[in-house]
Amino acid sequence: MKPVVAIIGAGPAGLTAALELVRDGRMTPIVFEASDQVGGISRTVEYQGNRMDIGGHRFFSKSDWVMNWWRDILPIAGDESAVEIVYHGQRRSVDTDRATPADDGLTMLVRKRVSRIYFLRKYFDYPITLNRTTLTNLGAVRLLRIGLSYLRATCFPRRNVRSLEDFLVNRFGTELYRTFFKDYTEKVWGVPCSQISAEWGAQRIKGLSVIEAIKHALRKRDAAGDTTTKTSLIDRFLYPRLGPGQLWQEVARRVSEGGGEIRFDCQVEGLEHHAGKVTAMRVRGAAGQRQEVAADYVISTMAVKDLVSGMQPPAPSEVREIASALPYRDFLTVGLLVSRMRANPQALSDRANNMPPDNWIYIQERDVRVGRLQIFNNWSPHLVAREDLIWLGLEYFCQQDDDLWTLPDARMIDFAAGELEKLDMIDRADVLDGTVVRVPKTYPAYFGAYADFPIVREWLDKVENLYLVGRNGMHRYNNQDHSMLTAKLAVEAILDGKVDRAAIWAVNIDDDYHEETKQAADGL
Repeated sequence: MKPVVAIIGAGPAGLTAALELVRDGRMTPIVFEASDQVGGISRTVEYQGNRMDIGGHRFFSKSDWVMNWWRDILPIAGDESAVEIVYHGQRRSVDTDRATPADDGLTMLVRKRVSRIYFLRKYFDYPITLNRTTLTNLGAVRLLRIGLSYLRATCFPRRNVRSLEDFLVNRFGTELYRTFFKDYTEKVWGVPCSQISAEWGAQRIKGLSVIEAIKHALRKRDAAGDTTTKTSLIDRFLYPRLGPGQLWQEVARRVSEGGGEIRFDCQVEGLEHHAGKVTAMRVRGAAGQRQEVAADYVISTMAVKDLVSGMQPPAPSEVREIASALPYRDFLTVGLLVSRMRANPQALSDRANNMPPDNWIYIQERDVRVGRLQIFNNWSPHLVAREDLIWLGLEYFCQQDDDLWTLPDARMIDFAAGELEKLDMIDRADVLDGTVVRVPKTYPAYFGAYADFPIVREWLDKVENLYLVGRNGMHRYNNQDHSMLTAKLAVEAILDGKVDRAAIWAVNIDDDYHEETKQAADGL
């Protein structure tokens, strides 16, 4: 009988691990998913024929392994109107718009990346470029302050860099930090930047600066297959025709077809361990029945605080206290279907309904709570049931049980529509329909008890047959490709009989895996 690898969670990390184990064939993966669908926050939510991408997922990675893995699951669509790009060193014809899909519709599109910042009721290029529009929108006085503060930060940087504010001020200067970073970042995390660890900036913004942004503006390189390009600066990216959930649904199908198993509506409540090894998992099914499941290895993507709280015998009191206090930021998306948007010369719209070309727009304004606006039509036209309508996603960052999280759906939809009207983007009368999606524990946070997280990590790493992977599994703000790489390395460690987890924890720290992004929380 083959050894069993129990995998907690059917998101990108869990499903990557499962498929890699199926492909190897020496062990049997069993995935335990608490919900009734796969994909985690990379799932596609369907509403009245329209599809929502929770947080927006650009399929681009600096890892060739990840790019090839995606391409194997969903081949790139192309037709006679395609354009030629360089992809993994090979010339390929790749369509950039509405490709003709294969018979089964399982295809990747190549999409143009357009995202801007909305500030002072005006649009700014993202990353910020020193073009005429930017100079005019900012005005001479603000530009002078930005230039002088950048020079000051360059000549006299803060030496004791402890907080995200220290990190950003050193990188961009006080005025630019206040103009384009501070308010948005504090919307995301709900605390001042001075309370967020500088580690978050080092992880997410490591290789980008004002100089890099200027160089990019001069180069304007098409980087869909250039894995040396800063991820926040790519001009094109791959995207599943029906959203990210389409890819993970196909992965799940291959896992089941290959001999693996995915058990839905199964909540893992805890792990039994003895002599440094997990001996069994306590699982509660959809009907409330509880059972113990034996496993030779466990790969966990569940939130660290929940994993530690369910350990039996209990973890040391210090580990439990730190884990229980680990902070998270929750996420809420309001989908709005609108007939048109308000005309705005800066919106660059070439459509009769005034739809701008952006994938997403960062809302930097202080007088509204929405943090980012997605335009799903521009991710894939196949996400929208009717081509003449605009399908929007308004993203809010909140805490479970706060005023936004607990607002009834109808009132939340009305609130979101009112905010877009206040921003001069829509007329409320043009809203045709709406829905609300709430996602708990979306953002593992880098403040508070996180400072003592190494104590929790050290204790969990001593459990010989337990491997932590993915975003919540490692309490690390990993993107989709980073989560996949942690799963790959965990599977390799299990198959090779390794115990050392240093390589797994190095993902998204090491330069080879690192995503560098100029704007806080650029993508989930």
